[in-house]
Amino acid sequence: MESSNLAVAEKQQPELQYKKKPVYDAVKRVFDIVVSLCALVVLGIPLLAVGCIIRLTSDGSAIYCDHRIGKNGKEICVYKFRSMYIDAQEHIRDYLNDEQYRDWLSERKVDNDPRITPIGRFLRKTSIDELPQLINILKGDISFVGPRPLIMSELDENFTTSQQKLLLSCKPGLTGNWGAHGRSNVSYESGERQLMELEYVERRGMLFDIKLIFATVIAVFNGNGAQ
Repeated sequence: MESSNLAVAEKQQPELQYKKKPVYDAVKRVFDIVVSLCALVVLGIPLLAVGCIIRLTSDGSAIYCDHRIGKNGKEICVYKFRSMYIDAQEHIRDYLNDEQYRDWLSERKVDNDPRITPIGRFLRKTSIDELPQLINILKGDISFVGPRPLIMSELDENFTTSQQKLLLSCKPGLTGNWGAHGRSNVSYESGERQLMELEYVERRGMLFDIKLIFATVIAVFNGNGAQ
């Protein structure tokens, strides 16, 4: 499955190049700082309430660190509300059947994932589990819009070396082209997700970013592709 995904990526590799956009990057960073800071102030108490509910309904901390690859290949700690049982990763084969495990190896997504807690299902469906990443945006680890931050094995299995270089040339985002228009409905196996993530790098700009933010809000409210 891993080799077939990479074969699809090689076959469909678009002729894209990274273009430096210093003015856009500067404006985008100011936008990230101002909006993330305001959002943290406004959502501070609700976020604390969500954290308390998670702690009261299952064992483990409310927030966990998801290690991902950021701009220029730097490893970053992406913050998320914990939506899985605390032993879900260490004992993954105890939770998933063979078919689910194959899906997880290929897409890092599983339909009706039994590792997710009841409150975690609501958090994922509404994308509330992603809100702690406002801290990452304020820190500069990620931006509001960009390719989704991936793990190293995900990059190696689904993107060619040149595609990885292109993808990691810009800061990852809380949402992006795939996050707004694809989410879990678009897979690596078909090659569509690779193309959507790479397309963002070439098309990135403030107008495109704003369109993707609005599209993401609509997708979240409609529950499209959320798992």
